[in-house]
Amino acid sequence: MHFQWDWLWLGVLIISSVTSGMENEENLDADVEVENFDKQSQEADVDRDKSSLEVVYQTPKPTGEVYFTETFDEGLSRWVLSVTLKDDMDDNVAKYDGRWEVEELKENAMPGDKGLVLKSVAKYHAISAMLAKAFVFDDKPLIVQYEVNFQKGIDCGGAYIKLLSSSNDLNLEYFFDKTPYTIMFGPDKCGEDYKLHFIFRHKNPKTGEYDEKHAERPDVDLKKFYLDKKTHLYTLVLKPDDTFEILIDQTVVSKGSLLENMIPPVNPSKEIDDPTDKKPDDWDERPKIPDPNAVKPDDWDEDEPAKIEDPDAVKPEGWLDGEPQYVPDPNAKKPKDWDEEMDGEWEAPQIRNAKCETAPGCGEWVRPMKNNPKYKGKWRAPMIDNPNYQGIWSPRKIPNPDYFEDLHPFKMTAVSAIGLELWSMTSDIYFDNFIICSEKEVADRWAADSWGLKKLVASANEPGMFSQLVTAAEEHPWLWVLYILTLALPVGLTVLFCWPGKKSDEYIDFKKPDVSKQITKGKLKEEVEEFEDDELEEEKENEDTDEDVEGEGGEDIYDDEEENEVPDEEENEVPDGSPEGDRSNKSDSEDKKKEADEGMGDRPLKSVRKRRVRKD
Repeated sequence: MHFQWDWLWLGVLIISSVTSGMENEENLDADVEVENFDKQSQEADVDRDKSSLEVVYQTPKPTGEVYFTETFDEGLSRWVLSVTLKDDMDDNVAKYDGRWEVEELKENAMPGDKGLVLKSVAKYHAISAMLAKAFVFDDKPLIVQYEVNFQKGIDCGGAYIKLLSSSNDLNLEYFFDKTPYTIMFGPDKCGEDYKLHFIFRHKNPKTGEYDEKHAERPDVDLKKFYLDKKTHLYTLVLKPDDTFEILIDQTVVSKGSLLENMIPPVNPSKEIDDPTDKKPDDWDERPKIPDPNAVKPDDWDEDEPAKIEDPDAVKPEGWLDGEPQYVPDPNAKKPKDWDEEMDGEWEAPQIRNAKCETAPGCGEWVRPMKNNPKYKGKWRAPMIDNPNYQGIWSPRKIPNPDYFEDLHPFKMTAVSAIGLELWSMTSDIYFDNFIICSEKEVADRWAADSWGLKKLVASANEPGMFSQLVTAAEEHPWLWVLYILTLALPVGLTVLFCWPGKKSDEYIDFKKPDVSKQITKGKLKEEVEEFEDDELEEEKENEDTDEDVEGEGGEDIYDDEEENEVPDEEENEVPDGSPEGDRSNKSDSEDKKKEADEGMGDRPLKSVRKRRVRKD
């Protein structure tokens, strides 16, 4: 039974391995569940007879106060393409000539649902649009939300947006990388560095200069969102209490405080190192020094080498001193185009000497080297604690002349436009359903009526489990072994637990009833004949013996019958009717029954022989 449980646990482990492997292959799975959408957003006409989900798409409408929305269903009428050049670059490559298009998704598209698509590779793209009204950082939260789909994955490029700072000279036709912005937010990737930017430009209240403050990296693995070719929803929530949240697919992946979780910190240190302070020349930072009182021992010989020849080594027998290890290749031929004036004298390439392969070695024999037992190396004084140790020097602290304390960094520069200024080595990056508002409920309803429908369609068009298993095995052939073991496991367990096995000898002996071995009539006759021959030799009286066998007609005789073997002796016969004879016969009969019973205990499969004795 213990062996059967071992097989059962092995099966559980194999199934767990397959499940874990499939979870690693499905990069699209997020670590957390998506929030429930409003029931109105889930209404769709499902055709049960078809493999895909048919959804009647309607352009989403905002349900509350918003500062900006864009679905791209009506084209790019509100957007402005940049016509300027990127700063500090050659004019031929600094142009923002990357192409934008408005089109549907390549996969899981809904009729009528369109988005903005970055189409060019290795080009700079810049496009922007004005907000319906400027957002002022006062007492309302800022919520920025939009969709991104890396339809071809992403090699190197970004999909982030910029909220452009309000100014009187803001001209969207000249939007470029140096245009002042207040917030930058969105995904970015190059190589194996997967980022989700949240950067805001903070104004120094003392100098008036702006510094970029970067949020700490999320603890979530972002790789799956960049490579699964699905539409993902990115949300930034800034609150007046100086906290922030970053969500992907309506799940929080990062949150923190503008005062504590930004790099570098918003507020500088109160004290800084004095730039004029210098380390004294006599400052001793050595924790250990050589012992000045130590003396080299007289027997310390620094000239002894580390290795010496082994005097006990003996040249192996058969060593070929006169044979080189390498010889010219006798089969090599000088190339026809070899020019000795240009290439020099031609020499055949060297090959290993065939005679050295069967010998212990070739060439001049040299004694091997061994460690010198007298070697001690260069003498150095032992180290002791430095009595003059002063510690590691550091400059003194002084008050920071640039120190300030901004207790409410949420109050940033107002924003009045949104822009995308990107460069990418991968095309067909899809953007859709931008919204900027102050109420989370408004953003959630907007997502439910747009991204929620995309998610439903994508889920309905997911391949079946069998297709996913085959696809995973094509990418990782070793999964076939796990599949075969998983399929064979139920069969093996069924056979192991349910198939009738051969019973052991101990089991048979335990179950065997205590009955005599059956003996047929023919077998009994053979035994009787052997018994008669023995009697004839011993008694030599053939006429006094007559054998009769019970159990005629082929019936079986069992040793559990109460008849026992009658003795062969005739010397003790007693005349009929004698009391002494009766008593003797009775006593003998009881003794023989007792011996027969004892004998049957040791030999349960003895046959019964009966013999009739003729009385004189």
